[in-house]
Amino acid sequence: MSNELIPIRSRRAFLTGALGMACLPLGRALAQTADDPWPRRFVHALGEITLDKPARRVVSLGYTSQDSILALDVVPLAVRYWFGDAPFGVWPWAADRLQGQEPVLLTGESGVETVAALEPDLIVGIGSGIAQAEYDLLSQIAPVLMQDADAPVYGMGWDRLTALMGRATGKDEAAKALIAATKARFAAVRAEHPDWQGKTAVAAYHFNGEAGLYLTSDGRSRFLTDLGFALSPVVTAQPNTDFYMPLSPEDLSGLEADVLVWISTSDTDKDLAALPMRRLLGVHRQGGEVFAAGDVSSALSFGSVLSLPWALDRIEADIAAAADGDPATPVASSVAAGLAP
Repeated sequence: MSNELIPIRSRRAFLTGALGMACLPLGRALAQTADDPWPRRFVHALGEITLDKPARRVVSLGYTSQDSILALDVVPLAVRYWFGDAPFGVWPWAADRLQGQEPVLLTGESGVETVAALEPDLIVGIGSGIAQAEYDLLSQIAPVLMQDADAPVYGMGWDRLTALMGRATGKDEAAKALIAATKARFAAVRAEHPDWQGKTAVAAYHFNGEAGLYLTSDGRSRFLTDLGFALSPVVTAQPNTDFYMPLSPEDLSGLEADVLVWISTSDTDKDLAALPMRRLLGVHRQGGEVFAAGDVSSALSFGSVLSLPWALDRIEADIAAAADGDPATPVASSVAAGLAP
């Protein structure tokens, strides 16, 4: 086996801390779990693989695929580093799933020799951005599972991904239960906040002086629609060819909505707080901004079956305060970040 290194394609610096998950139906993934004996065949964007038995020695090359694997009580042999300083690339919402094990953390470029030495029986490349040549090289080590052909490279929805990992590991029923529990959590929040139904919301970023919004295929936008909000017309009007859209600093009107959730890797953003055009937004004047920072931001960016309920527990109160339309209602995160009106 060659010592050649496989570059894993990264997304832009902050936006690589903001990976999106597409809002796609479960469809084929769940349909195949009934009466689905081994060996199992998987057709995906770069080819097809056959697994003779449930995968247990799994390498996770996707930037967020470790969550759906850990959720099924399978600890990956190796995890792809994305951002931050979480031990072994496993964040707080999934740390208790490690079972005392310490996966290899693949940073920079993933060496073929490193992966081969682990002797995996499955390599999960969903959300890694590897190309056909890299896929072919890795396939000499073990079957490589990629996203379905109709899913964006970085946009396989958390439910669809969880179902697919369940099928690959033979934990179909556990995957169904996890999906159902997470959807039930969202349903409970929608029932508790019926006033959110029909209101508009936008997930946005501000990084290196650039502000922009996340589009319909991104996991942060799906998080908002799963809570009952409608995405703003500016978001829904964009073609579903990317996961974000930058805005001109002179025109931030695309951020107008009843609720505006800023996704930030920092606890504060002085440049955002001082941004003149932000202060002219109606959503700012009505106190509709939420500042999702730190681990909450990371959880929303991972957008997984484990991270989303974790994030929801920590951001629900702020969203409720922002959505009431009363600028006198303090939104804790916005106040702390200096964004409140």
